Amino acid sequence: MTLGQALQQATNIFNSNNIEDAHIEARTLLGYLLELSAAELYTETKQNLDVEQKKNFRRLIERRLHREPTAYILNQKEFYGLDFYIDNRALIPRPETELLIEEALKFSHSQGNCPALREKTLLAADIGTGCGNIAVCLALKIANIEILAVDISSAALEVARLNGERHKVTEKITFLHGNLLEPLNTPVNLIVANLPYIKSSELDTLKPEIVLFEPRTALDGGKEGLKWISQLLTQAKKKMQPGGCLILEIGNEQEYSVVNLINQHIPNTTIELVSDLNNIKRIVKINI
Repeated sequence: MTLGQALQQATNIFNSNNIEDAHIEARTLLGYLLELSAAELYTETKQNLDVEQKKNFRRLIERRLHREPTAYILNQKEFYGLDFYIDNRALIPRPETELLIEEALKFSHSQGNCPALREKTLLAADIGTGCGNIAVCLALKIANIEILAVDISSAALEVARLNGERHKVTEKITFLHGNLLEPLNTPVNLIVANLPYIKSSELDTLKPEIVLFEPRTALDGGKEGLKWISQLLTQAKKKMQPGGCLILEIGNEQEYSVVNLINQHIPNTTIELVSDLNNIKRIVKINI
């Protein structure tokens, strides 16, 4: 069997089993197995697979047919142009979360434009850090930052530490086990949080890849989807320095409820809603 035949066969199998983006999935798995880029796969289509390669490719296909996410099969996910190690101890990073990074960078730049703040260390907290993708990106992009990366899951923190080591930013990140802002012993300038925001009643309606493999605690936002966001807001005022910024990722059609919670727990603040590429209000930015 040639590479081209293997790729076509896997694509057909995925299509017949309703796997989205079948050709991309097949190409990704075959490229991973053979350590070839997409371009190399297409230039080597007549190369033959040996017996062991065919067997291993079939195993990868079977795992995907059981709806295991490709990111967990490969132990890799790209986020904000970087490669992250990922396994089922942590939620798979989503593209929409890159918008949170952009807003955090804007806040950092605004601080850098102020002469009185330019030389000061920006103390930030990444709450619900998961695999550490947000903390690592900010550590790489902002020179004068120190980050407290917090998660209630000690297993997820192990993954986050691995990614901190992979990208050589552990000197800028302190990993803390605990609930929301409770582990913070000093007020910070910036809080970023991608907390669970899916309603408990909706979890089992999600794709099998999510329901069967991703950690439920990283998805379940309680009855209204706002359990953890609400708790964070009750703690935020005492954990932030004056002039600080709190940036939250939220779910579809949650903006009005979240704004109400903000006005209840942190009154007299400036609130900005930022839409993603699908015109969903995805980010809430609160200036204290």
